[in-house]
Amino acid sequence: MANKTQEVGGIHFPFPFTPYSIQKDFMAELYRVLEAGKIGIFESPTGTGKSLSLICGALSWLRDFEQKKHQEEARLLETGTVSLSDGQEQPLSLSSSCTETPDTLRPVGEPDWVTQFVQKKEERDLVDRLKEEQVRRKKREERLQQIRHNAQLKYAAKRMRQEEEEMERVLHLSREVLAAGAGAEPREQLAGEEDLVLAEYESDEEKGAASGVDEDEDDPEEEHVTKIYYCSRTHSQLAQFVHEVQRSPFGKDTRLVSLGSRQNLCINEDVKTLGSAQLMNDRCMEMQRSKHEKSRAEEEKPKRRRQERRATCPFYGYEQLQLLRDQVLVGVKDIEQLVALGKEARACPYYGSRSAIPAAQLVVLPYQMLLHAATRQAAGIRLQGQVVLIDEAHNLIDTITGIHSAEVSGSQLCQAHSQLLQYMERYGKRLKAKNLMYIKQILYLLEKFVTVLGGNIKQNPNTQSLSETGTELKTINDFLFESQIDNINLFKVRRYCERSMVSRKLFGFTERYGTVLAPSKEQPKLAGFQHFLQSLQPTVTQTSVTPVEEGEARVPRPASPLMHIESFLAALTTANQDGRVILSRQGSLSQSSLKFLLLNPAVHFAQVVKECRAVVIAGGTMQPVSDFREQLLACAGVEAERVVEFSCGHVIPPDNILPLVICSGPSSQQLEFTYQKRELPQMMDETGRILCNLCTVVPGGVVCFFPSYEYQRQVYAHWDKSGLLARLAVRKKIFQEPKRANQVEQVLMEYSRCIKCCGQAGGTVTGALLLSVVGGKMSEGINFSDNLGRCVVMVGMPYPNIKSPELQEKMAYLDQTLPRGPGQPPPGKALVENLCMKAVNQSIGRAIRHQKDFASIVLLDQRYARPPILGKLPAWIRDRVEVKATFGPAFAAMRKFHREKSVPS
Repeated sequence: MANKTQEVGGIHFPFPFTPYSIQKDFMAELYRVLEAGKIGIFESPTGTGKSLSLICGALSWLRDFEQKKHQEEARLLETGTVSLSDGQEQPLSLSSSCTETPDTLRPVGEPDWVTQFVQKKEERDLVDRLKEEQVRRKKREERLQQIRHNAQLKYAAKRMRQEEEEMERVLHLSREVLAAGAGAEPREQLAGEEDLVLAEYESDEEKGAASGVDEDEDDPEEEHVTKIYYCSRTHSQLAQFVHEVQRSPFGKDTRLVSLGSRQNLCINEDVKTLGSAQLMNDRCMEMQRSKHEKSRAEEEKPKRRRQERRATCPFYGYEQLQLLRDQVLVGVKDIEQLVALGKEARACPYYGSRSAIPAAQLVVLPYQMLLHAATRQAAGIRLQGQVVLIDEAHNLIDTITGIHSAEVSGSQLCQAHSQLLQYMERYGKRLKAKNLMYIKQILYLLEKFVTVLGGNIKQNPNTQSLSETGTELKTINDFLFESQIDNINLFKVRRYCERSMVSRKLFGFTERYGTVLAPSKEQPKLAGFQHFLQSLQPTVTQTSVTPVEEGEARVPRPASPLMHIESFLAALTTANQDGRVILSRQGSLSQSSLKFLLLNPAVHFAQVVKECRAVVIAGGTMQPVSDFREQLLACAGVEAERVVEFSCGHVIPPDNILPLVICSGPSSQQLEFTYQKRELPQMMDETGRILCNLCTVVPGGVVCFFPSYEYQRQVYAHWDKSGLLARLAVRKKIFQEPKRANQVEQVLMEYSRCIKCCGQAGGTVTGALLLSVVGGKMSEGINFSDNLGRCVVMVGMPYPNIKSPELQEKMAYLDQTLPRGPGQPPPGKALVENLCMKAVNQSIGRAIRHQKDFASIVLLDQRYARPPILGKLPAWIRDRVEVKATFGPAFAAMRKFHREKSVPS
């Protein structure tokens, strides 16, 4: 595609083709938001080229920012002063990032010679820093240029690594031979025990994990340059964005890094076969610890023979990771290309991509990695002074709430207590006092959690019936008092869990139980413990207590329940007003649970908006935006003046869309699908008659959304019994959204194939009808363009369950926290309406997908005609809505619209 540079307001935006006018407006406004350091809420409907607008707008700003920064650095190095806005000169030490003046930095009455000396020193220090940055930048650019133009470097490094691995195998073999001659069995058994024992826990204030390898240190040669963090919801959306960058004018020169989980990036087959994310994480960390222990042991010269060490990962080496880092930065690559590159270089893509973050200009990553502080820190992401773009952000509030909420079952509590108790009994004499103290505190917490649910920690949770059942909701403080754990410092317990990695040790203990330990006099006791664990998890494959031979495949166990409980403990350290604890007591203890509900997602988003230079929240459908302004930004301390809203129309002609609100059906039945009325036979009959009429005039595909799976099932059964289903099938073949995610693609393929065949063959069947569910698998991320979605029908209003304890508590919290505007509904009621309309907007946005597309949108419920509800529709739909009180005029408008649009132009 030809590069067509556009000039908007004096700013040059490279673009792969001539952009729409709304794309020019989008890029210009985005540039202004980033330059001014503001928070932007951007809405651009699907099909308007939002991704390209984000790419070209943001990277144009970064290009200009870097250019101005380099020019300023060069001028500073040359003149030693920085210009002030009034034309005066200012000492070099006060760079553009400083806002203080010399007078504010110096004590009153300080001698002039001291002030001048300090000022001169600051000037020299700044010059030295700028020179070092220039040297580093030049080295990096030269290094990347060499890799671009000299492929031999890559293959030489690969050959050297293969030679090193071959030498390592020979040395390992020789060590095994020597160990076999000296009787290695006792040492192997000892090694299997040693790696399960907790290291000494020095102090609560000590920084870093106990093992010292869980925190990756950045390359001292690299500093974090100003960059853009782009995040979206799914890996497929991220891959699509990377492909757009590759197609853009910035595709060749941008240093882009794609981040993902170990499940996406690991190339070690032994680790990949574990399947579970937690199992993979633990195995990876264990192999890293082995490598670090090996390195330290080789530096030491012990007097006694060292024991045999565990396996290390062949892809985790400094040299090959550095090479992979540079190859990642040379050209734009998605996750699949990154994995292929890692396999070729025999270097870990997971750690190779992380090491490339400091020098990257654009980092592409999933929501969770950026929005969760601990994950962000572990990945080496620094937000200070950076730009964050959050795409597909319509569910941002729910995403933050979900990430920081936690739930544990009675079964998990009992299992974790039993495992930890057995661990302490076995290794208690080898553990230091502080480890024992914290383990006993964790055991006490687990026991009290089970007690507050009404159970007994010493009995099997599957057979324990609770005397009281129901759901109870408490503040964090009330829960701590009722559980009798208010005397425990949960902050210290949380810190201990993080730094000692007790859950990983415990998991290793239970995973190796009966496999590493040789038979001994304790075997009957151990076998009994294993039997109890299996009784808690009846779905887990029974594992033999006989030793497993090396290399023999084992069924991976589920992750340690203590890991889930750690998340719950961490959640309990949230401020009392920002969260609630839900006690759900069911029939048995194993089915009961404790759940932490985050009420204020702004507390976790506040750090992002505070540290970043600018944040942009973007999506195809962001209405209603009041949720973002009030629940997320205002509660995070963002001033209203810093927030900028931008919403553009669609690229389709106005007459390519027909949105209708239909208030009554063919038999004059008023349409109001409330909980009390929607299950009435006459209401379900009227819905069926409306669809029968629509299917006679709409060509191709019709997608009909219901408020819930249960209501869809109910209506389908009623239509089948009344004969309406057979009438519908005369015109459209009927498909239903499957409940299982792995069946969605198959249903969509058959739906698409049916529409295509009917379009070619002719006959009475003119297409297909897809019965879907709001918030289900078809309501988001699915493309019903052209004939796949000529009409979208919304049956009723998908209000959330108002009786839900979580929703009621959230409503009460908002009523207490947010101010109520004059003439506005209470914030809690507004939340319910906003949740409903966000779901509606996502569903009806499935149809129009590009400039030449056309479709009708039918909203079946007279409540849609109310101005407050209409006002929450996207502007490009809202401006075209026609409210039809009776069905006749609505049907006539539909017939006219589709007759005109279906005629070939």
